[in-house]
Amino acid sequence: MISNQDSQLVYSTDIGRIDQEQTKTAPPAGDGWVRIHLDRKGRKGKGMMIVKGLGLEDKKLKKLAATLKKKLGVGGAVKEFDIEIQGDKREQLKQLLEQQGFKVKLAGG
Repeated sequence: MISNQDSQLVYSTDIGRIDQEQTKTAPPAGDGWVRIHLDRKGRKGKGMMIVKGLGLEDKKLKKLAATLKKKLGVGGAVKEFDIEIQGDKREQLKQLLEQQGFKVKLAGG
């Protein structure tokens, strides 16, 4: 067996594929404000709203993103601990988040 500290066992004939334990990262603690950014960089001029500072766990974040996308009628995704929503409907998004009980600020763009 290799004694190098940087190497890792990928497959063993005794028990098959060995999976590494995945560490869960905690959502970053914010200052209590949810910020909605408008980003156009690298998107060929098309805008995308990025919601930051929610501080929710992964499942709750995905559920909130799905609800927002349905109510706004747009597409989007969850990246790390941010929600990306296509288009520029910041005022509507702000109202929806305030109805959910968040304190919201429009930032950038």
